[in-house]
Order: sequence, then structure tokens, then C-alpha cells
Amino acid sequence: QVQLVESGGGLVAAGDSLRLSCAASERTFGRYGMGWFRQAPGKERGVVATISWNDVNTYYADSVKGRFTISRVNAKNTVYLQMNNLKPEDTAVYYCAARPLGRFAYGYWGQGTQVTVSS
Repeated sequence: QVQLVESGGGLVAAGDSLRLSCAASERTFGRYGMGWFRQAPGKERGVVATISWNDVNTYYADSVKGRFTISRVNAKNTVYLQMNNLKPEDTAVYYCAARPLGRFAYGYWGQGTQVTVSS
């Protein structure tokens, strides 16, 4: 059972930066693909960025390409989301999720951290 704890959210102004962190309890963290998702009020949760277990492959939603960077440090059981040039439309609850090797679905989720970007 993987437990995920996000941190780093907050209230910022448009154009500012934030770095989200997600700490995992699992010692075999390196065997999980990781992802960041977000859900804005009245909208469905959607993918923001993902990173493979071996840090080789990454994926970004079109809306964040060039502004957000996902990274991981397996030795620290942590995945990060660096968010630059934040926009009001980035306002959402951000969730960290883990996908075991060989599985298609993200089966483990954190509790979420709020990011609010003021205009």
C-alpha cells in the first residue's frame, strides 16, 4: 500500500512559481510511474504531467507544456512538479498519483494540495 503526501500548494499571483512535492511511503518507489493531476471547481480531474519509473519518459498536458516540469528523486521517494509562469486557470487541487509497473491505472492517490493563482 503506497501512501502519498503532497505539499507546496498555496496562493500566488499570476506569473509566480510554485514547486509541489509528493512524498511516498513505499520503499519500492522506483517501481512506480508517477503523475500529477488536477481538478478545478466544477471540472473533472485531468492529467497534468507524468513521469516513468526510470525517469526516462515524461508527458505534459498541452496547457502546461513549457511552464511545468515533473521530476523525481527515487532515493528520496519523492516526485516534484515545478510550476512556472502560473496562470489563474491553473487554479485547482493538485493530486499526486502512483501507477505500479505493468499496470495501466493509477491506483494510489494523495489527498491533494490547493493551488490558487490570483490575476
